[in-house]
Amino acid sequence: MSDARDDPDTFWIEPEQRAILPLDGFKLSKSLTKTIRQDRFRVTSDTAFARVIATCAESREDRQDTWINPDIEDAFCELHERGHAHSVECWVGDELVGGLYGMAMGRAFFGESMFSRATDASKVALAWLVARLKIGGFMLLDCQFITDHLQSLGAIEISQVEYLVHLEEALGRDFQVSVVFSESPAALAGDSGAGASVAGDWGALDGFLVSCAASTSEDFSSSSSPGKVILQALTQIS
Repeated sequence: MSDARDDPDTFWIEPEQRAILPLDGFKLSKSLTKTIRQDRFRVTSDTAFARVIATCAESREDRQDTWINPDIEDAFCELHERGHAHSVECWVGDELVGGLYGMAMGRAFFGESMFSRATDASKVALAWLVARLKIGGFMLLDCQFITDHLQSLGAIEISQVEYLVHLEEALGRDFQVSVVFSESPAALAGDSGAGASVAGDWGALDGFLVSCAASTSEDFSSSSSPGKVILQALTQIS
């Protein structure tokens, strides 16, 4: 993190209390369920990563400054190019109205920041993220710090000790943090020895959506829009 957008210094933070969102604990309100079912937003992944992080770094009325300085932005864009950092985008037509980004390592996803320019856009992006992680076999969604917004969607706070237990399970005992600088995303699977963790599959949801669409085209009595598939994933897949 950085203290301000124009601060050249970047530092690491290890909070005593950590926010995570249990993948089976995402809270769906009636209004959010309706928004997702109606496919009010077109949702994509990794199609506008640089725009998402740049928008997250912009000042807002309720937040005049940001912790995302140019060095952090450049680093994450490079991680994205190497296949380690990902984004989820919400669109209305060709307008980017919401999104989030973060980094995947092993079977953990570390959420960094999100933004919303339309009602419920960031909530929908988070719902799609949780569904993507569940279908992809991830185990941990790290939200870093608790906020009222995240708490309303199911995020909880746990101690640093408990967090490290979850982290070790998601990464595997033999996991080397240095692999994030590897050219190959496959390196995120860790070593093949005892204690290693199989990497989560970020792209599994895309194949799942395609297969659902194909099944629907063969059975005209059923209807499986992307939003309905996401709701099924959030409520049925564990």
